[in-house]
Amino acid sequence: MLKKIPARQLKAGMYLQSLCGSWIDHPFWRSKFVIKDQNDIRLIIDSGISDVWINLDYGDDVLPHPEDKEVVSLACSAESEQPEQAISKSKVTERSKPSKLTDELQRAEKICDRSKSAVMSMFQEVRMGKAISMDIAGEVVQEISLSVMRNPGALISLARLKKADDYTYMHSVAVCALMVAVSQHLNLDDTQTREAGMAGLLHDLGKVLMPIDVLNKPGRLTVEEFDIMKGHPEEGHRLLQENGSVGNIPLDVCLHHHERIDGSGYPHGLKGSEISIFAKMGAVCDVYDAITSNRPYKAGWEPIESIKKMSEWSAAQYDKDVFHAFVNSVGIYPIGSLVRLSSGRLAVVLEQSPSSLITPKVKVFFSTKSNVYLPPEIIDLSRPVMDRNAEQIVGHEDPAKWAFKNFDQMWAA
Repeated sequence: MLKKIPARQLKAGMYLQSLCGSWIDHPFWRSKFVIKDQNDIRLIIDSGISDVWINLDYGDDVLPHPEDKEVVSLACSAESEQPEQAISKSKVTERSKPSKLTDELQRAEKICDRSKSAVMSMFQEVRMGKAISMDIAGEVVQEISLSVMRNPGALISLARLKKADDYTYMHSVAVCALMVAVSQHLNLDDTQTREAGMAGLLHDLGKVLMPIDVLNKPGRLTVEEFDIMKGHPEEGHRLLQENGSVGNIPLDVCLHHHERIDGSGYPHGLKGSEISIFAKMGAVCDVYDAITSNRPYKAGWEPIESIKKMSEWSAAQYDKDVFHAFVNSVGIYPIGSLVRLSSGRLAVVLEQSPSSLITPKVKVFFSTKSNVYLPPEIIDLSRPVMDRNAEQIVGHEDPAKWAFKNFDQMWAA
């Protein structure tokens, strides 16, 4: 039996089933647990959560106060809407409205931090022989999905800035976000999009069973070490199967995200139509985040260079329609890219244009002719020429070549 009560009626011994609010807004990395003491209650109330769902089958009840007219009790039947469903509907309507990059970045940073902590905790539990918490995984996917729906560039771009020692965990967060973004451009339905996001989050679960010295090796792997690492898709698939509550799409992507169109991938050497659309999506999203991320043994490529390289590989390795949807989701000039304008000025890409992949919104800040910094100027290259300077992108630049200090802060701050 589930009951919705005001947070102020919580007491030790109650089983907390769900919090009426966003997972990212509350101070716990999981939302189902027994209330231990007054400190748990204080943290919930202080974080602005006004109502909660408790499960009377696993914990104590409370006598409703006469003033609490909103207290609702319901049986967990197939005909009744569950609290998670009600909360999910509220989130979609209230929290997934489109937003500007500047509005979404702060929220996305918080989501990245909380998601990384949740993934670390989930992976650690798997290392200890415990089943992965699908409730927590679902909450992570929900918040990431909502951020991508509001503005895909914010979280995807922030996740790319991961530190080398964060790679294993933040890679899962980034691929989750990319899978959701690509799903939208392929017009997949809500259920498929959520499962694609879950697949991105769990696709590398098998790496928790790889030898740490091989996984974190600060140099190129030997042939023998690479053969060991090639076992992670099957190990992850086995772990997810043993969990028993994972859908077919995450299982498929976990096992087949290293398959390639030309049959050169692993573990089964599948070709073309033998690979599902979701595994094809996983292949593209996994590679993009891997090559744009700083790793213990190499610095990541710039987003534009990565898109260029992947386009060169695409005929043999990636499904054409999936790759086009991917490029549409991140842009030819992804957020954070350094570009040269026709005037000789340098600018950083701030936001994609819904009308054209080659006319993003940029922040101009440097003159290559005078070799000096300029007062920052934001230009929307998609606006008609008569409404702005007749600028266009003529190429991309490597920020390392110019030795700009705190370059990422020019778009992420």
